[in-house]
Amino acid sequence: MHPNVSQGCQGGCATCSDYNGCLSCKPRLFFVLERIGMKQIGVCLSSCPSGYYGTRYPDINKCAKCKADCDTCFTRNFCTKCKSGFYLYSGKCLEKCPDGLEANNHTMECSSIVHCEASEWSPWSPCTKKGKTCGFKRGNEVRVREIVQHPSAKGNPCPATSESRKCIVQRKRCQKEGKGKKNREEKRKKSNKDESKETRQESKGRAARRQNREQRENNNKTQPKKRKAPNKEQDLAPVDTAH
Repeated sequence: MHPNVSQGCQGGCATCSDYNGCLSCKPRLFFVLERIGMKQIGVCLSSCPSGYYGTRYPDINKCAKCKADCDTCFTRNFCTKCKSGFYLYSGKCLEKCPDGLEANNHTMECSSIVHCEASEWSPWSPCTKKGKTCGFKRGNEVRVREIVQHPSAKGNPCPATSESRKCIVQRKRCQKEGKGKKNREEKRKKSNKDESKETRQESKGRAARRQNREQRENNNKTQPKKRKAPNKEQDLAPVDTAH
C-alpha cells in the first residue's frame, strides 16, 4: 500500500489519502469526484448527485456526468429532467418541440396538443321575455352546454356555451301577484265562513231536535190516562116478558 493511502477513512471510504480524499468506496456506495477550487477530491455517496448518473462495475461503482443540457439522467443518453430553457422529449432535451407537440412550461416537457371538448346542447328553455312567461307574443328561448375538456395552449378554442333564438307563443295575460294573493285569501276566508255557517246550522238543528224530544217526553208524563169506555151491549140486562 502507498504510504499516503490509509484504510482508517471516514464517510464511507474504503481507502483514502490526505490529498485526494476517497480512493475507493465501501460496497454499494458510489464514487464521485468533486471539484474544490483547482483540485478534485473523491467522495463516496449512497446515490449520485444532480447532473450525474450511477454505473456499477464489479470492482467499483461510479457516478458519471450527464450531458450539459440535462439536469438529471438515467444514462448519458437518456435524460429524465432538462435544465432551464430545454424541453424533455423521449429522453432528450430540446430547445423546440417537434411538430404536432407543444411546449409545456409547467412540466418543461413536450406534450400532445389537447383540443377543447363540449357536451351536447341542453333542451330549449321555455319562451320568455324580460324574465316572464306571460304578457307577450314574441320572446326568446335559450339552450346551454358545458365544457368537458379545456384546450392546451395550441389546442382549438372552446365554442360558445349558450345560444338564443326568437320564439312565438300564444299571448296570455299575467296575473298580478298582489291581486292573485288577495283572491286566494278571500277564497280561503269564504271557505272558512261557509264551513262555520254549516257547523252552526248543524248545531242548531241538533238542539231543536233535542228540545222537541224533551218536550214530548214531558207532555207524556203530565197528561192523565183516559179511562176505557164501558161496552153498552154488555151493560144492558135482558127484559123478562114472561109475566
